[in-house]
Amino acid sequence: MYSIAKEDDLFSNTSSRTQRSEDPGSPVVTGNFSSEKFPFSEALSILEHSGKRLYGDHFQIHEEDHQVIFKLLVYFLRDTENAPKLNISFRKGILLSGSIGCGKTSLMNLMRYISAAYTHHVMKPCRQITFEFHKEGFPIIDKYSDHSYEPKDGQLVPKTYCFDDLGAESSIKYFGNDTNVMAEILLSRYDQFVSQGMLTHITTNLTSNQIEEVYGPRVRSRLREQCNLISFNSQDKRT
Repeated sequence: MYSIAKEDDLFSNTSSRTQRSEDPGSPVVTGNFSSEKFPFSEALSILEHSGKRLYGDHFQIHEEDHQVIFKLLVYFLRDTENAPKLNISFRKGILLSGSIGCGKTSLMNLMRYISAAYTHHVMKPCRQITFEFHKEGFPIIDKYSDHSYEPKDGQLVPKTYCFDDLGAESSIKYFGNDTNVMAEILLSRYDQFVSQGMLTHITTNLTSNQIEEVYGPRVRSRLREQCNLISFNSQDKRT
């Protein structure tokens, strides 16, 4: 696993980072993205540099995505000044929506390496969860919801997942019964969110209406309560 830096020194004004942010190939910042918590232009350079390490030299940050990236950085770096202006709540997770290939998965993956230790999340494709359910049955639902805890400082704390590509999976027949696995997991995690503050992040190509069609009105309502909605406007960047 790649490791970039701890939050405390990630945006320190070292000569090496300053030099990288002034590189001719660094992303150019346009618009008003001001934060006392982090210098946005340097954050973009770090993200692009890290993205190239993870995904290859073709990875790049697109200007049209700056607004989405800024919101994600405000959330994951706990920018308390900008969060209320952007209607972002730290007690909620992130629901990142957008068209196929716009960069949702890669950005949520990169955010794991720049955020503070207490906000780290595990990326988990929804299709993989349904495959696990097909093999092991209903204990998988508990694994990702009621039993989703890990030890920290001598106690059990909620484990944060990013369920990637919600909607790409399909309902599974288990001993003849149709089970909407992700709907059950999300509803159970909502209960843990209310009682224990369990955070859930999601990436999806689905609109809110499509989420309701696939998972039902209860899931749509619960997601609205437990997630900050951030949406891409850009199209497929895959080549």
